[in-house]
Amino acid sequence: MTKPPEKSKVVRKLRCAVYTRKSSEEGLEQEFNSLHAQREACEAYIASQRSEGWVLVRDQYDDGGISGGTLERPGLKRLLEDIEDGLVDVVVVYKIDRLSRSLADFAKLVEVFDRNGVTFVSVTQSFNTTTSMGRLTLNILLSFAQFEREVTAERIRDKVAASRKKGMWMGGVPPHGYRVEARKLITDDEAAEQVRWIFARFLEIGSCTELAREVGARGIRTPRGNRIDKKYIYRMLSNRAYIGEAVHKGECYPGEHDAIIDRATWDRVHAILQESPRKRAARTRADTPALLKGLLFGPDGAAFSPTHTRKGGRLYRYYVSQTVLKHGAGSCPVGRVPAGEIEAAVIDQLRAVFRQPEIVAGTWKAARADVTDITEADARSALQQLDPLWDELFPAEQARILALLVARVDIGTNGLNVRLRVDGLGGLTREMLADSRSAAA
Repeated sequence: MTKPPEKSKVVRKLRCAVYTRKSSEEGLEQEFNSLHAQREACEAYIASQRSEGWVLVRDQYDDGGISGGTLERPGLKRLLEDIEDGLVDVVVVYKIDRLSRSLADFAKLVEVFDRNGVTFVSVTQSFNTTTSMGRLTLNILLSFAQFEREVTAERIRDKVAASRKKGMWMGGVPPHGYRVEARKLITDDEAAEQVRWIFARFLEIGSCTELAREVGARGIRTPRGNRIDKKYIYRMLSNRAYIGEAVHKGECYPGEHDAIIDRATWDRVHAILQESPRKRAARTRADTPALLKGLLFGPDGAAFSPTHTRKGGRLYRYYVSQTVLKHGAGSCPVGRVPAGEIEAAVIDQLRAVFRQPEIVAGTWKAARADVTDITEADARSALQQLDPLWDELFPAEQARILALLVARVDIGTNGLNVRLRVDGLGGLTREMLADSRSAAA
């Protein structure tokens, strides 16, 4: 009696995916780098297990220059997606810390592997995750990997702290006014002049909001080409790098780089910054009443902006053409005018206008549109009252009345031209009549 022939054993194919990772980008540009070495070792191991049905998955799952302390890795995400889609049976890595250095993260990965029936294999560390002993070995190895990662992080932090204490530049975006050469801050002459102007201008006006407008008008931008706003200016004014210092966790140390701002200027700026922004804004407005703000225009049609400076404890106010602010001195025939003189000239013209019969008649007609019982004598009386009261008004009230009465002031090389608002004169006359009648009542 002959035995029936034995059936050949059917070997199930196991699709093996190789995952490689390198923490830093150093050396990745080489023709044969660490990722290639890891892949070569893993593919050789898979080839040795061909008799067990192991077959290499040709898709490559590589992460170069990404830390093992996070799961946010493109190659790993693609691998997990393929595992969830049932395209992988075995994950092969050179060492377990290539997959993860975090015990908590690895537990999440093992959960995904188990849910999809996937086995995890390390070429240089032999264990099987399907057994309790294999899991214990894995956890021990991962604990050491996480410990190594934390020690490395502490070592890097200590190195950064020691370097900062020596005043060294440790990377990042350099402050405006500097550039980086050979890992050191070098003064950029053109940008440094802009920084000095910003500090000096802040001492004059004491307002980051106003300063941001002037910086924008001058076309000054950040090293990345972005617009400079008041928050950026606050950070500039508080950046101790400008006085040649390096800061680490609130402590200041002498820096290796040159200072752009002298200590006296720095102290004066921060004496101002210690005040409340509301107090500074109120003081700025009180010290610099701009009666013709938004009303004054030059011979080229460009608007004039109010500005001021302090010298020897005195305040000097000006109106400056936007053309000059944008294109520099000489770009406009009338680039700057003293604020007191131009405001006095406009007010003198208004006082003369109030006495002109045709203006009185036009004011009366405009006011009569809303108040029918007003007479021409009432209009003349109201306009005449404004002249002696003008100097007793607060600057804010003076500015309001000018905005109500004046449509535009054009200044040229031969003088100025004031355009009035007749309806504004009528409205002001109605206000003054209403006040006088209520006072009489």
